[in-house]
Amino acid sequence: MENAYEFNSLDFILDGGPVSILVAVVLVFMSVASWYLMVVKFYQALTIRSANREYSNSFWQASSIESALRHDSGETIVSRVANQAVDAAEHHQSHVGSNVEDACNKDEFIARAMRRQISAESERLDYGLTMLASVGSVAPFVGLFGTVWGIYHALASISQSGQATLDKVAGPVGEALIMTALGLAVAIPAVLAYNALVRRNRLILSEVEAFANDLHILLTTGAPLNPSSKTTAGVAAVRTGAKLKEVTA
Repeated sequence: MENAYEFNSLDFILDGGPVSILVAVVLVFMSVASWYLMVVKFYQALTIRSANREYSNSFWQASSIESALRHDSGETIVSRVANQAVDAAEHHQSHVGSNVEDACNKDEFIARAMRRQISAESERLDYGLTMLASVGSVAPFVGLFGTVWGIYHALASISQSGQATLDKVAGPVGEALIMTALGLAVAIPAVLAYNALVRRNRLILSEVEAFANDLHILLTTGAPLNPSSKTTAGVAAVRTGAKLKEVTA
């Protein structure tokens, strides 16, 4: 039993030379980066969704769009979309005549402003997800490379020693497989987190688009589509010179 091979992953990595050490460092870096992104992005997703709902509720309970925007901190997606839409409506009224033919142009002008802002918010939400996707796809191959190199290094050492017994072969080869296990341990949480965050971001954007649709209807028609569900059912957007004003019915 005194000749039994003792597993020591740290010694295996150090004995593998610069290549094994580099593979281990890369896997550690990937793991730290992916877990940092997971914690940050999940916290961000929870706070953003909660803040969006809170702002949306307060927005529709306000007596006017002006009063709703007055209490805006600009820290939520829906608030930035609302500001962009109202700014677009005011800009259109300031620079375009008030004839009937302009109604469709106003509708498209506001819609484009909203789509542009939502696209920018979508890119902001997706920031960091590419890193998670890359870790999930690359880490197993990095671990496999470490395993291949470890097996090669172990077999070369055994060849030089001239002792090819089972315990001399199985020990180093078993240690080399640890690299593959480490690669999978880094990749699996990253893939699961990526899928979960993509789904959560899709839900956030779906709620933002629903809010934007309701606001778009309010700005273009002067009344919300579903008055019974909103306190500001009587809020209308009218032209007064070059400025957008809100009045409560």
